Amino acid sequence: MMLRGKNILVGVTGSITAYKSAILVRSLITAGANVKVIMTPAATDFIRPLTLATLSKNPVHQALFDDETGAWTSHVELGLWADLYVVAPATANSIAKFAHGICEDLLAAVYLSARCPVFVAPAMDLDMYHHQSTRDNIATLKQYGNTIIDATHGELASGLIGEGRMAEPEQITEIIEHFFQWNLTLQGKQALVTAGPTYEAMDPVRFIGNHSSGKMGYAIAEELAMRGTTVTLVSGPTHLDIKHPNIILKRVNSADEMYSESKKAFADADITVLAAAVADYKPAKQAKEKIKKHGNSMDLELTKTVDIAVSLGKKKKKNQFVVGFALETENELVNAKEKLRKKNFDLIVLNSLQNPGAGFGFDTNQISIIDSKGEILKYDLKSKKEVAVDIVNEIINQIHA
Repeated sequence: MMLRGKNILVGVTGSITAYKSAILVRSLITAGANVKVIMTPAATDFIRPLTLATLSKNPVHQALFDDETGAWTSHVELGLWADLYVVAPATANSIAKFAHGICEDLLAAVYLSARCPVFVAPAMDLDMYHHQSTRDNIATLKQYGNTIIDATHGELASGLIGEGRMAEPEQITEIIEHFFQWNLTLQGKQALVTAGPTYEAMDPVRFIGNHSSGKMGYAIAEELAMRGTTVTLVSGPTHLDIKHPNIILKRVNSADEMYSESKKAFADADITVLAAAVADYKPAKQAKEKIKKHGNSMDLELTKTVDIAVSLGKKKKKNQFVVGFALETENELVNAKEKLRKKNFDLIVLNSLQNPGAGFGFDTNQISIIDSKGEILKYDLKSKKEVAVDIVNEIINQIHA
């Protein structure tokens, strides 16, 4: 019973396929999960809440407010309770709501506040499923980090034959079981992730920095935490925040501060991912007062910052796995391979500023992963959340090879 003790929230929307949600709930219960159900008003036209309440052994939630009693259903508490939220069936309408943040019912409110993984199983007619607006909405959900359980080919309620059938409940249960089984591969491990830029102060007002947003490092930290690790995230200045309770956030500004915090966490880290864009140089002296403008130019003496990757690489033990990043503009593969060797990495993630949509400031990235044997894995342009999944998957493959 792979799902023993797992809290699964099942969302049911207004599709003829809603009758299969009863089979899904029963399948999840049989696999050992604790199940709660949320229904949209339209879903109750296709299957009675009493059926799902009986099968789940929990009251079915239908509305934010009960008009008769005035009782409020906390969408926040439901989202926090769940280890996973699966919406099956998910209509074109509900998918559009999720993609555009439209929050007019309890099911959508829980979606927007859920911190757990969200799985969406579309169910609709052939032409609706292939309409460009639906394809765009599904692509948006993937960018949000949601998992889409693709609709299958078969006879549809309209009588047409094609894609649009919701995946069978037993298949959905297997996918969820596989998800949790995969997550357990890093259970109990410690991870260190660095993210964001560093700011090297010239004076109390000005600094030398770069355009790193930290999005890639934060996405990797979240994905590692989802796989069961306890993550120390050492972050330079960003506007981002963490969601997963297994992430310990250490905020820093300068390269020296990042090195100090990273060195503390590295000794116990099974996995280290150095995704931060650390400044290579810093002002040799930091002025105590704001530097006044004089003349048409200014000479600023710079000195090298500590090379965090090299320093940690020298301390690396046999049981530690270290991943570095290379952002290049020319001779990408040559420079990345040299960096991998010089800094004692097990993997290096290469992305080029020559690729549209990759690099600083974007929500997307396009990477290649190079291992210590020189083998290269190339990936398409994806959201940074999807890229984080690819990176963590390859870490697991390498560790268990």
